[in-house]
Amino acid sequence: MAKKLAVRIIIGLTFMSCIYGSLHAQRKEESKMALTIKQQSIVPIAVYTAVGNLQKLKTALSEGLDAGLTITEIKEVIVHLYAYCGFPRSFRGLQTFMDVLDERKANGIKNETGIDATPINDKRSKYERGKENLEKLVGMPLNDQQIGYAAFAPIIEIFLKEHLFADIFERDVLTFAERELVTISVLSCIGGVEPMLHSHLAICLNVGFTTQQLSEFISIIKSTLGIKEAENVQTVLDGVIANMQSQ
Repeated sequence: MAKKLAVRIIIGLTFMSCIYGSLHAQRKEESKMALTIKQQSIVPIAVYTAVGNLQKLKTALSEGLDAGLTITEIKEVIVHLYAYCGFPRSFRGLQTFMDVLDERKANGIKNETGIDATPINDKRSKYERGKENLEKLVGMPLNDQQIGYAAFAPIIEIFLKEHLFADIFERDVLTFAERELVTISVLSCIGGVEPMLHSHLAICLNVGFTTQQLSEFISIIKSTLGIKEAENVQTVLDGVIANMQSQ
């Protein structure tokens, strides 16, 4: 009798162990499919800065700090988006962030400062470095043939490589994935820039985001911007996915 009981206990423990292992693996896999809390908090900070809703930005900034974003990371988010919505929006975003930090300090709340960007020691030209970064983002080599707007106004293509993809993207305070999250957040606000949004959503998939994570991003856009803007992003994402499946 004791022997049978022991066997049943062993079988039961083995069964429970298998269930636990399966649930743990499932949760681990699901965690890869969801945006982290820090990633989620980046989106409203970028959105409210881009549209100039400073009251809601204050709340988003505090929530971002509470979610674990450092002061340096948030400053980098706001600086990064000026390339897409202009200096005035970034300036107001930074000023609002300063107010939030002052208020939190007055309330005895300590915030993690974070690490500054690593100095760039690469001796190559900024154009070469920017081109390399863009190739990493899109996941393919780029030829030097200029078409479209780059052929029509070559200087803007130079600015794009040297400034955006070298000066800005090269700063390691944020990862490429985090910078792309900032970028698609701003592009979702602007309107009329669907081709660029299409390109950056494709880049998001290339730098590691899943379609499930981008769907979660669209849900955040819906709650911060509105249904119309979220539907627009969904339409563009559907086009990106369809284009990838046809290749």
